[in-house]
Amino acid sequence: MGAFDWFWKALGAQSERNDTRSKQVVTRAEDLLSELSALDDATLAQRARALAVDGEITDKSEFLAILSVAATRTLDMTPFTVQSQAVLRLLEGDVIQMATGEGKTLAGAMAATGFALTGKRVHVITVNNYLAGRDAEWMSPLVSFFGLSVAAVTEKMSADERREAYLCDVVYAPVNEIGFDLLRDNQITDRSQQVQAPGDVALVDEADSVLVDEALVPLVLAGSVAGSQSTGEITAAVGALKEGRHFTVDGDRRNVFLTDSGAAEIERRLGIDSLYDGEHAGNVLVRVNLALHARALLIRDIHYIVDDGKLALIDASRGRVADLQRWPDGLQAAVEAKEGLTVSDGGRILDQITLQALMSRYPAICGMTGTAVEAVNQLREFYGLRVSVIDRNRELARIDEDDLVYAGVAEKNVALVERIAAIHETGQPILVGTHDVAESEYLAEALRARDIEVAVLNAKNDEEEAGIIAHAGERGRVTVSTQMAGRGTDIRLADGVAELGGLAVLGTSRHRTARLDNQLRGRAGRQGDPGLSIFFVSLEDDVVVTGRGDIAVSAQPEEDGQIPTRKIREFVEHCQRVTEGQLLTIHAQTWKYNKLLADQRIILDERRAALLDTDRAVQELSARAPERAAELAGLPPEALAHAARQIMLFHLDDEWAEHLALMDDVRESIHLRAIAKETPIDEYHRIAVREFKDLAQRAVDKSVDTFRIARITAEGVELGEGLARPSATWTYMVSDNPLSGGGSGALATMESFFS
Repeated sequence: MGAFDWFWKALGAQSERNDTRSKQVVTRAEDLLSELSALDDATLAQRARALAVDGEITDKSEFLAILSVAATRTLDMTPFTVQSQAVLRLLEGDVIQMATGEGKTLAGAMAATGFALTGKRVHVITVNNYLAGRDAEWMSPLVSFFGLSVAAVTEKMSADERREAYLCDVVYAPVNEIGFDLLRDNQITDRSQQVQAPGDVALVDEADSVLVDEALVPLVLAGSVAGSQSTGEITAAVGALKEGRHFTVDGDRRNVFLTDSGAAEIERRLGIDSLYDGEHAGNVLVRVNLALHARALLIRDIHYIVDDGKLALIDASRGRVADLQRWPDGLQAAVEAKEGLTVSDGGRILDQITLQALMSRYPAICGMTGTAVEAVNQLREFYGLRVSVIDRNRELARIDEDDLVYAGVAEKNVALVERIAAIHETGQPILVGTHDVAESEYLAEALRARDIEVAVLNAKNDEEEAGIIAHAGERGRVTVSTQMAGRGTDIRLADGVAELGGLAVLGTSRHRTARLDNQLRGRAGRQGDPGLSIFFVSLEDDVVVTGRGDIAVSAQPEEDGQIPTRKIREFVEHCQRVTEGQLLTIHAQTWKYNKLLADQRIILDERRAALLDTDRAVQELSARAPERAAELAGLPPEALAHAARQIMLFHLDDEWAEHLALMDDVRESIHLRAIAKETPIDEYHRIAVREFKDLAQRAVDKSVDTFRIARITAEGVELGEGLARPSATWTYMVSDNPLSGGGSGALATMESFFS
């Protein structure tokens, strides 16, 4: 037996032991339900608190039984046996796999309540604002039953509202809001300004998405510094270029390259000698490349929409637009110029953290998803997490048909519309999962031309999501949704629909990972309901084009364009496995670059906390500049300490921002190291270590200089010209995640948080 085989056998044996033990605990819990149901609310709640001793649960069976009785009383929802098993595995720190519709929301709320009863503050981490608000409201009666507090943190809340919410025992919040609040808190100059109360436990919904797919997505805090923008002249020049002659785009449409002919054309139109000389390379060339990226790779109604004269970005993995999102580094301005909109100011990166580094800050992590098994390696490697598979409450009755593969997109779309029309005639409700806004609107128009009424759920009408989903399981309904896999919402069948075959789920293409396909499939067949799933694929689809490489396919399509052979279906599966492999390679490589910065940021955070919470700043500055300290001896001690703290925190934060900018530049050019026979990642680490080594000392030296010359009074300190913090900050996400398809995948959330 090989080492790999031994590992999987050992893992399976451990999982089986956990499963057996969990079922024994749950069986005993069910035996206690009758006895505990006779207790009044106050006695039941007190009994639960008595079972939590020093952060541990002394009798897990009784604890589960109490949570079950409380759920029945407060929510009118009695947990199934499998839900109680899920709660137990969550409380023991696993990522659980539960199929869609099996009750993850209730299981998560029961586990969160259980953790909170042991004295731990719980962050229930969701993938969007809608779910955070909905789940907090749904589950608050259960949490409140035990005298615990619960709240949601969502995008539009003020700093004061967030501060109050974070003090609760159970906090529901989107992962990006948790991260952005942490970044903003790392800019404060007085502890009273802090918004976030740290969590002890992260209970992650859609765990594979947050912990794996988007693990290496950086969350960024930027400040209001005027940046170089793409001018109308550059936009016009780039708009005149022709693809193939003046620029080329790589196969998966993630990169665009200016040709020699294109460079010459730009130089002619801008009236300059060379794009690449010292005068223009650092400014004009950058803006030309941004404008070219905006033109060739970012497509309206796929990567963004224009709403009321403003640019609104689409989070491709979720199918939504978050309020006030923006791209970084001049890209936002380039797209705005391309669309003829008012161009926004640029900014400077003040701080950033990856989702993986963010999640690793929690002392304990657990999670739930419908598709964890496929991500077991990453969950173990990144976080040391186990995966427990929870059985279905009822056997799956959904029919998963073989893919229908077509030679081209046009033939596929015709067949898709015909199949939808045929199913619609039976009255069976239909959910069509598309990949972007443009595709959803094209398909809806084609169906309406056949007199089929369609409800469209995409980034243009997110606010209508709850209503659309509420009716999606009714007889005769046709719902077209972008990225349904990322919406985390449950579709319930109306009366009489089960007899028609349940919900029919049709995918317009395979995703770049099978897990997203399975999430879409899982919208049908909940709780033993009947259902149908089928994917329509073409050889021109993104996943096939990206994954096929140089492989040539020899297959003769039928008259309607279909290629109904097992060989072609296996080829599509091969292409998908290739794209999944590409994702893993990108993740592994990106993780290596980000890991060192994450370690450095921990050191920086410790230094910042020491300056913020002690008198170290005034002690260090007084020791380095005793003559200045003597001059200021007449000031109230707290005023002097506060001024010293402001000075040292400013320069520490400023040096960290410079370090991030430098390492970003190094990473952009690190591939050139390979030409010099150097290993890029090793060279990157060498530079990062060298530069960080001097960061703290530079910050201290500059602080001493400022301390000597700054005007310091009892009212405060005037840092002087060029040393003020930004008057406004905004946050954004920069995605290296190719799951989103073509384009950059960069996302940003701008907010009016003032320093």
